[in-house]
Amino acid sequence: MRRRVAVVDYGMGNLRSVCNALREVGADPFLVTSPGEGGRADHLVLPGVGAFGRGMERLAPFSSWIRERMGEGARVLGICLGMHAMFEGSEEAEGVRGLGLLAGRVERVPTRERLPHMGWNYVRRVRDSPLFQGLEGGHAYFVHSYHPVPSEEVVVAVSDYGTEVCAAVWKENLFGTQFHPEKSGLFGLRVLRNFLGT
Repeated sequence: MRRRVAVVDYGMGNLRSVCNALREVGADPFLVTSPGEGGRADHLVLPGVGAFGRGMERLAPFSSWIRERMGEGARVLGICLGMHAMFEGSEEAEGVRGLGLLAGRVERVPTRERLPHMGWNYVRRVRDSPLFQGLEGGHAYFVHSYHPVPSEEVVVAVSDYGTEVCAAVWKENLFGTQFHPEKSGLFGLRVLRNFLGT
């Protein structure tokens, strides 16, 4: 049976690529444009490309539903901006509150390399997690200038971009990737399959 996956459409994500990748790994994704459409989905994906402030403004109507589903055990995956939204706030938009599902803030990557970081980079697992089951690492596609700096032990993978960058996080049923698994070839598809638990 194909797993139903709610993909939150808050106007800030590359939805087509995310849905296509989820179908590739055996899921049945559906877009959620309002909280009432999400129902009791057991898997939620928060995609995202863009600025934190605008993203939180657009995501606000979904926040209670996301918390409710998370509290009832649904797996939640945040991708790029979607992962940033899980934290308490961001240097990119001071005073704007994140969902606060994970402790910590999002900060500009402290590197001398060019920002935004766009392109392929190696992701290295640093802690066991369901997201990286069977994976030590792999090349993934990034587009970002900011990354999470958690205040709890949730980092499960890192990447090097002139400094160590948080590439993935995990806490209980919350998962996040700084890279875009939907654009990261076979490595990204394996990460998505692991998220589904298949």
